[in-house]
Amino acid sequence: MYIYYMETIKAFENIEAIQIENPVDKIISQLKNLISSGQLKPGDRLPAERVLAEMFGVGRGYIREAILKLEFYGLLKTSPQSGTYVSGFSLKILDSIFTDIINFNKENYASLIEARYYMEINSARLAAERRTEADIEQMEEALTEYDSQSEKGQSGVQEDMLFHIKIASSTKNTVIESMLLILIPDLIKIIVDNNICNTKRSHSSVIEHHNIMDAIIRQDVNSAGEAMAVHLKPMMESRMNF
Repeated sequence: MYIYYMETIKAFENIEAIQIENPVDKIISQLKNLISSGQLKPGDRLPAERVLAEMFGVGRGYIREAILKLEFYGLLKTSPQSGTYVSGFSLKILDSIFTDIINFNKENYASLIEARYYMEINSARLAAERRTEADIEQMEEALTEYDSQSEKGQSGVQEDMLFHIKIASSTKNTVIESMLLILIPDLIKIIVDNNICNTKRSHSSVIEHHNIMDAIIRQDVNSAGEAMAVHLKPMMESRMNF
């Protein structure tokens, strides 16, 4: 009986774990199929986010994230006045780019962390150089929200990310801001899954955030970059675990 059982277990050695597909990936895949099949053509306008959310049976946040990724790769174009349109890429190029988007950082989290590290150091430097008084106000509001979560003993992952988004917005470089917005869902997953932002780390982050904020207010470009590097060092070191 035991030998039979072991043989049965052996038969399962080549079984692959079931991968749960992200709703955003499913939205992108279905849009790809509509474009590849010719049902959606270059220049066609997509339905409004609310309508798409109803069609896909998901929240508008998933629709917004999918559109943001497709815009970043140039596959969709959005005009505030007229809506979102399919770009004019050929089907061959579209197929290659769609595959790249869906596989984006699925396996290589180490590269994702490294990309964030260098991008955000430069983001802090540019923010220090270009920030306005309005930018400072928004960054300080985000910082207050994070501080409040930390005081309650919470990790404040989303509040942390909001602060970083406000810094990216202060660079006045829409590509940097868009890139960070694209990375955020995977970054939050890494942070939560690996307990990187625990309560002990949260206390250190409060000090580090204020050091970054102070340098940006003073428009000290070098200090802002250095403070951001210190802040992201623990995550950068954690990439060796992936």
